[in-house]
Amino acid sequence: MDYHFLSKTILFQGVSPEEAEQMLSCLQAKEKMYKKDELIFCAGDVTPALGFVLSGSVLIESDDVWGNRSVLDRAGAGQIFAETYACVPGERLMVNVRAAEPVRVLFLDVGKVLHVCSGACSCHNKLIRNLLSISAQKNLNLSRRILHTSSKTIRGRILSYLSYQSMRAGSREFQIPFNRQQLADYLGVDRSAMSSELGKMQKEGILRTERNYFCLLEQKDEYS
Repeated sequence: MDYHFLSKTILFQGVSPEEAEQMLSCLQAKEKMYKKDELIFCAGDVTPALGFVLSGSVLIESDDVWGNRSVLDRAGAGQIFAETYACVPGERLMVNVRAAEPVRVLFLDVGKVLHVCSGACSCHNKLIRNLLSISAQKNLNLSRRILHTSSKTIRGRILSYLSYQSMRAGSREFQIPFNRQQLADYLGVDRSAMSSELGKMQKEGILRTERNYFCLLEQKDEYS
């Protein structure tokens, strides 16, 4: 276990590598590996543990009864998932969590995280504060996705998402964390239709793109 890596993540912010090692022992953390596309959690599952990504990444997905898939979020190394469900005993997951690539996951029992140990160590309190901060940030991410998918047009959704990524990067050139299918799922559109729209936007001189690289050539004020 790379405790120096843990101490640099948001969940363990303010915790030293030595303290992180002690905490994992106290929390009885368990590590598990998954292959690409392997399901970590399925909709309907109940989990008392949150997942902490040590390496690789996972996708948070929603599937309907007809098999249509929508990507809600992605968690990479140093990020967590399923913490909201773990914090509500007996709450069944509404989503699937799938390995986007080979991934190592550390599972932490939320009950042990939220109930401070008898020593009431300061690093444990930091972990609780960090968990609250992460949960708040994820609420913002969900609100952001609602914004990106509010347009009735595919172009509007693409422009909304890419404009945000450009602002986040502080540049008109940036890379996104999704491949084409994942981006289409995230935006709730058909992949072929989205690829066709991206091709039109390139021909119109609005952007350049290759795989997950984008360069915005023209600022757009309207997203629909």
